[in-house]
This record gives sequence, C-alpha cells and structure tokens, in this order.
Amino acid sequence: MIGMYHFLTVAALLFSMGLLIALSKRNAIGVLMGVEIMLNAVNVTLLTFSRFSTTDTPVAGQTFVVMIITVAAAEAAVGLALAVSLYRNRQTIDVDQANLLRS
Repeated sequence: MIGMYHFLTVAALLFSMGLLIALSKRNAIGVLMGVEIMLNAVNVTLLTFSRFSTTDTPVAGQTFVVMIITVAAAEAAVGLALAVSLYRNRQTIDVDQANLLRS
C-alpha cells in the first residue's frame, strides 16, 4: 500500500532535483524549469497532506495547489519575458551576463 511517506519522499526528491537544476544551470530557461519543478514538489506535498488529513476541510490543500499553479504560470510568463528581453539586449540568455540592473 502506498502511504503518505511515499508521496513525501517523491516530493522531497523532486524538490531536491529542482533546487539542483536551478542552482547549477546558467541558462535562464533551465533556471525557470528548476523553479517549476520545485513548485510542483510543493504541490505534491500539499495534495498529500490534503489527501491524508482527517480534518473537516480537506479542500484547503487543493485550493492552495490551484493558487500555486496560478502563481507558477505568472512566474513562467514573467521569466520568459525577461529571458526574451535579455536575449534582445545581450544576444545571450546566460544569467551570468544579466547585469542590466546594476547601477
């Protein structure tokens, strides 16, 4: 039988993988993909606690998941817009060369 600890282990592995990807990539798209994986790991955790809770309102976890998906979509749109802007100005999407905001 698959229990709560199995889901939490998968979520922890996903979050660790996303963190590793976000910290190791120099490409802006790769960093965004790592952040998206981390947000999905949080979604798995919230749905796990929503599924295995014994409270009267298990829908609260699912509501948070919908809000996180909305924030992730907005984050992806803004991040891709920044990547396109960086590419137009610098002809690269390497985050090490993203010094446009320095004074």
